[in-house]
Amino acid sequence: MAGKILPVLKLATKVTIAGGALYVAYDSGLLGGSEQGSEVLGKAKAAIPPAVDEWGKYFGFELPAFPKIGFVPVEAWNSGVQSSISALSSGPTAVGDYTNQGLQYLKDLAK
Repeated sequence: MAGKILPVLKLATKVTIAGGALYVAYDSGLLGGSEQGSEVLGKAKAAIPPAVDEWGKYFGFELPAFPKIGFVPVEAWNSGVQSSISALSSGPTAVGDYTNQGLQYLKDLAK
């Protein structure tokens, strides 16, 4: 009986943790727009180092300093999507050009 309940309990624990993480991300604004994400990132940068220092003192260990990250999410938000859509929009033209080049090559070979 316990062998059948344990996998269900494991799955329920994993789903609960994932759901909680998703709720916290949505509630804090991480899934919103770029401005809202930047605000949350700024809050996290301000809150995390003091908490890590406090935990380090409590547990008696010291962590190295955090690296400085010069990344602004507002400037890079959807840049991957924009480049992908740009490549897809220029795709038909590129295919037509390559087709014409291939046909010209075959015509040159036939001569």
